[in-house]
Amino acid sequence: MKNKKSARDNLKGEMLPIPELDVIDLEQNDNPAHEASALPRESRPGEAPQNGGKKFPRINLHIILLIVVILFISGIVYKFLNFGVKVDRDEIFKDGPGTYEDNYDTILPLMDADNNPVYKQYGEGDTILFFGNAPFADDRDSADNLVNMIQEMTGITAYNCSISGSYLAAEAREPDPEKHPVDVFNLYWLCSLATEFHDFADENYRRAVEVLGENAPKEAMDVYNTLKSIDMNEVDAIVIMYDASDYLAGHEMYSDTDSTDLIQFTGNMEASIELLRFCYPDIRLMVLSPTYAFGIDENGDYISSDIQRYGWDVLSTYSIKQYASCASRAVTFVDNLYGTITEDNAKDYLTDNLHLNVEGRKKVAQRFVYALNYYKERD
Repeated sequence: MKNKKSARDNLKGEMLPIPELDVIDLEQNDNPAHEASALPRESRPGEAPQNGGKKFPRINLHIILLIVVILFISGIVYKFLNFGVKVDRDEIFKDGPGTYEDNYDTILPLMDADNNPVYKQYGEGDTILFFGNAPFADDRDSADNLVNMIQEMTGITAYNCSISGSYLAAEAREPDPEKHPVDVFNLYWLCSLATEFHDFADENYRRAVEVLGENAPKEAMDVYNTLKSIDMNEVDAIVIMYDASDYLAGHEMYSDTDSTDLIQFTGNMEASIELLRFCYPDIRLMVLSPTYAFGIDENGDYISSDIQRYGWDVLSTYSIKQYASCASRAVTFVDNLYGTITEDNAKDYLTDNLHLNVEGRKKVAQRFVYALNYYKERD
């Protein structure tokens, strides 16, 4: 007990004094000192502001969201007001229809036996044989005929063996002058007549003309006599051009299983190229695509041939498939559909929906001569 009492007495003697505390009266709201101490540190009078004296405004997220919504709605309203505005065609073409920069031209030279290009300018002393229909056949005996224009431009000797009203595709795969007499006028059977590759081509041709009688093309026998008398070894080039008649007639276009199918637009041409190459490999072959032609709707009105179909496809597909066939056979292809008489200028160069006027023929002739002499002789 004695020890415990001494310990308490010692603790009492060693206790530190209690510090004085400031008592804050929370009810004294009118005390300036109290108000100053309640302010944020940067707002207290007499104290230096923090962050170097810069004050940052408080960002209101509601205002930002409101601005974003307003901009979004404004964009929608603008798109709505400008959607479907009619374009003035006259304004677009005020400086003319323009020109197509892209086409399917594939201009190739004749290759010699060593597979080297032959550089040559075709002119006086050279002979060219022309196959086709209306583009070469119209106004046959006139200076305005397309073949005669080419002859005048170049000085070549021209043999015009085109037949008006003929087609590139045949009606039947086998010749039958009794049932399909017009087939003797398509490209393959004309080439057979010229090359004398098929013995029956001669007899079939003459028989078909007899069967047709007054309905036979007026130039049928002139073409026959020319092909029977011409020396094919003297021919320097063969030019092929058929218009959009096959498209308008709804003839079949191509076959994925037989590239030389005679009833196909491209198949008949490829079979003809194969035959000519086999018989006369030293003759340069050139194919000119159809020019643009309008389709005709059920009311008899002209309509875009990129819209109207006649059983197969639109005209541009016929031309593009023809280009692909020529490319596969390494034959020159001149794209008239996109490079000469196009949908934009066709009304200026056609007499109807199909046939070329004189100015149209001049345009085709000029482009052909350009391709013909693209590989001129070197100096």
